Amino acid sequence: MGSAVRVQSVSKWFPQRDGESLHVLQSVDLEVEERSVVAIVGASGCGKSTLLNIIAGLVPPDRGEVFLNGTPSKAFRDWRTLTYMFQDDRLLPWRTAAQNVAFGLEAAGAPAAERKTRVAETLALVGLSDFADAYPHELSGGMRSRVALARSLVTRPSILLMDEPFSKLDPSIRSQMHDEVLRVAGLMGMTIVFVTHDVEEAVVLADKVVTLRPRPGRVRETQVIELPHPRDPLSLEIAERSRLLRRSLQS
Repeated sequence: MGSAVRVQSVSKWFPQRDGESLHVLQSVDLEVEERSVVAIVGASGCGKSTLLNIIAGLVPPDRGEVFLNGTPSKAFRDWRTLTYMFQDDRLLPWRTAAQNVAFGLEAAGAPAAERKTRVAETLALVGLSDFADAYPHELSGGMRSRVALARSLVTRPSILLMDEPFSKLDPSIRSQMHDEVLRVAGLMGMTIVFVTHDVEEAVVLADKVVTLRPRPGRVRETQVIELPHPRDPLSLEIAERSRLLRRSLQS
């Protein structure tokens, strides 16, 4: 199995109003195998989201390089194979669920007939076929998250990036979304990289958890989670792994 994402010696500074530079990331190395799930955890301000944005091509690194499916990100052209699911669902309130899901296909210039077919298939994949014509205000929080997930999946990506997309959901709905993401990832053969503050979420979802030290962010530790899926968030094994990971973050 090859590498879907490789972060090599990435560093990042952000300029400040006083003329100084804020050192956000320092020499970060990260390897994400194809069809695996990797979580990035760490204290607030350690650069987790910045690292995800660099992988997504939204922010350039000041040093180092990112490789996507073996290609340097600067030379990467097939950006439709990578999608980003944000913390907020960012659904357009004047569009129906189906129209929100279709947005990326419209931007890519996909023909109307293809858009209709793929949107219907993707809504069915996340269990929302009966709500295609519903507007965001008519949907529950969990359903809105499913629409956001469908919008990320409709381009049929090989890499899905997620920045705490389920943090605002209540625990039971969050657990359902965890199961949904893993089910869909398995069906589509996707690689997932996600950022979270929730240690239990990292242990429940990820094959590998990367912890970052505080600013400047650098890799503290990488832990492989060798537990079969599905993982019960209330199980003793998850509780123990979460405890050890939390201790690592505090050391």
